[in-house]
Amino acid sequence: MATAFLYIIVSILISLSTTISNACPPSDRAALLSFKAALTETSNLGIFNTWKGQDCCQNWYGVSCDPVTHQVADINLRGESKDPIFEKAGRTGYMTGSISPSICQLTRLSGLTIADWKGISGTIPQCISSLQFLRILDLVGNKISGSIPSGVGRLSRLGVLNLADNELTGNIPRSITNLTSLMHLDIRNNKISGTIPINFGKLKMLSRVLLSKNKLTGLVPNSISNMKRLSDLDLSVNQLSGPVPDSLGKMAGLNTLNLDDNLITGQIPLSLISSGISVLNLSSNGFEGYIPDAFGPRSYFTVMDLSYNKLRGRIPKSISSAAYVGYLDVSYNHLCGPIPVGEPFDHLEASSFLSNDCLCGKPLKAC
Repeated sequence: MATAFLYIIVSILISLSTTISNACPPSDRAALLSFKAALTETSNLGIFNTWKGQDCCQNWYGVSCDPVTHQVADINLRGESKDPIFEKAGRTGYMTGSISPSICQLTRLSGLTIADWKGISGTIPQCISSLQFLRILDLVGNKISGSIPSGVGRLSRLGVLNLADNELTGNIPRSITNLTSLMHLDIRNNKISGTIPINFGKLKMLSRVLLSKNKLTGLVPNSISNMKRLSDLDLSVNQLSGPVPDSLGKMAGLNTLNLDDNLITGQIPLSLISSGISVLNLSSNGFEGYIPDAFGPRSYFTVMDLSYNKLRGRIPKSISSAAYVGYLDVSYNHLCGPIPVGEPFDHLEASSFLSNDCLCGKPLKAC
């Protein structure tokens, strides 16, 4: 009987020790609770109500742990989600407060997503740059202010940096060009100023660069053409100036180029017209000279917007030899002469040609 009792006691102790060893470290749990304390969930979804118990690896909403070390590896908190907790409430989330520096105590963190909570303010903790395993930093859709941490370039494993739709100021840190694993960069709709780093092209893994709706100045760096994987480049609604590098049109993978609403001048590079770009928006700039007569079978434009510039001369007849032109807008320029007949002009509306010096022909009045 005594032997049986001893066996039961030993079994319980082994079970308890196994449970404790599989739980997250007390330091990680303390860091999460400190992070939680700096935020206020005002949408009554009850997300933080799940953050209870000793093991933060078990049923803490949005928290995932490494299966071997049991340290916190991922925090994924999105204010807009199809998760049952959101669907049951029938609403999106709203939080206020700030991101506590205690997040930096989670030394094995590889993913940090605190997105679309609309009311989270404060700054990005500078110590974020010490999280050497971080692969995803997604803080889109909040009210975060201050600057991008100057040491962000130390995050050598970072693949996604999404800080869009906040109130960030300051410059793009020069150290950002050290992020050689970065594939997605989105800092749209902030108040970031200064220039795009001249050696921006060092980021050769990037497939998307979205910097629109900021206060960026200076030139479009020629080094961007070194990004062989780049598919989408959006620099629209800034204060960029100078000419467009001819090399952009020679990028084999570039599919979308948005440069609209800047202060760009000079002529439209011929390479942009004969390229494989599908969406080309150069509107609301200071482009001068002629539309390059360089369209051909490789030209496949779902959208080409050249409106609100200072272009002159005729609409080139070679457009008719393009493989496809879905939408074309050359309004508000100084173009003159007859509009070519046939495709794509047969399906374009008069609004595509308005406010030029002397364009005529269908769909405008006859010549």
